[in-house]
Amino acid sequence: MKTSGISLSGVTKTYAGGVLAVNHVDLEIDDGEFMVFVGPSGCGKTTLLRMIAGLEDPTEGSIVIGNSDVTHARPQERDIAMVFQNYALYPHMTVRENLSFGLKLRKVPKDERARRVLEAANMLGLEQLLDRKTAALSGGQRQRVAIGRAVVREPAAFLMDEPLSNLDAKLRVSMRASLARLHERLAVTTVFVTHDQVEAMTLGERVTVLRDGTIQQIDTPQNLFNAPANLFVAAFIGSPAMNLVEAVVEEGQIRFAGYELAVPPGRDIPRGRVVLGIRPTDFEHAAGADPVLPRIKVRPEIVQEVGAESHVLFHIDAPPVMAEAVQAAAQHEAEEHTILVDTRRAEFTAQVDSRVHVVPGEEVELAVHSAGLHFFDVQSGHAVGGGVSSSAGSPSGASSQEHGATTLPS
Repeated sequence: MKTSGISLSGVTKTYAGGVLAVNHVDLEIDDGEFMVFVGPSGCGKTTLLRMIAGLEDPTEGSIVIGNSDVTHARPQERDIAMVFQNYALYPHMTVRENLSFGLKLRKVPKDERARRVLEAANMLGLEQLLDRKTAALSGGQRQRVAIGRAVVREPAAFLMDEPLSNLDAKLRVSMRASLARLHERLAVTTVFVTHDQVEAMTLGERVTVLRDGTIQQIDTPQNLFNAPANLFVAAFIGSPAMNLVEAVVEEGQIRFAGYELAVPPGRDIPRGRVVLGIRPTDFEHAAGADPVLPRIKVRPEIVQEVGAESHVLFHIDAPPVMAEAVQAAAQHEAEEHTILVDTRRAEFTAQVDSRVHVVPGEEVELAVHSAGLHFFDVQSGHAVGGGVSSSAGSPSGASSQEHGATTLPS
């Protein structure tokens, strides 16, 4: 049986002029695993994928696919199939001809080509389109053909570089579901590159978070959310983003911006200054919350009603966290998420049930699920005091360590 795990050892890429794109990456991708590389633009995720594909040569390190060292092998010798952001289809050919073209070049027998093409078309809902020219297809249909062309190869691994980024929002959701079903059916090792953390969290069995060519954390989506290894991962993963503020821990209390919360039971938080993180989902309107939860009073400035939930935006009387890692994580989505511009006070978001009406400008009391609080060292940015228990949000209840989490300095 063909094995298709991917092993990277010390993989580094330095371009002319000393530009370090990928910095000593060690990574084990299991046979049949769906692994996602995610991070902001310029973090090295596409360069890393291209080195696995053989489109770029590593400056240092080794790459193994299955049982073969392919570090210096040509792309066609690696038994992989790639799906790109641009569909790279032949517009003058039919869907059937596009699907079979690569097989024809490899001199696959005609009957075998027909079998593979029909099987891929059935998987991807292309049966009715086989005799249409790809130039006449919609964007979503073209992307399915591009994926189908990879599927018919029956490779050891699929490598996908931002394959959904040209699709509209609704179609991207549909295609994510299709990719998940396809992977479940084929169980082929898949490496998927995206800058969209929602895409990463919904598709990946594990996710590799990259920054400046360096791995920040490798873990399941749930554990990345529940137990980020450092400030960069905390700020990058989650939408709306985690609220961050400097706080002081002393005598069992967390003090920030005039508020005071008790240190969660069982958490060994060091005394002194820390960066406190609160997920928007760990706020709740006090009217319907458990009375034992601590409360804070805030004055909302903007209320965004998003279906079943409302995003309540407010400032607190403490400066925003300006750590380099936080700025790097927020930079790629700055225009989308920075609504209340105030360089002196931190902007917070609470995600509450929209059935409880919140009025901008009127004081509201929010309950805080303090068991979900996150803490980070002010200097290094590393998480301290243990992560949030994943048993609260993960079906398996397994810890990051049990899932083989890998963390490196921020």
